[in-house]
Amino acid sequence: MLIPDIDAFEERAAISEYDGGLSRERAEDLAARAQGFRGADHYWQWLADYVVKRQVPE
Repeated sequence: MLIPDIDAFEERAAISEYDGGLSRERAEDLAARAQGFRGADHYWQWLADYVVKRQVPE
């Protein structure tokens, strides 16, 4: 089961963007994949589903 770690996601994306020179989009994809998501779109969709449904998405 995927459970996002928002702090880790933001930190990894920021480091990848600023220290690694990646675009924000690429940095977020990298951070999302590090947590087992397919990419940033999948990560943000999971969070949106959680907020709307108030339960962990399957």
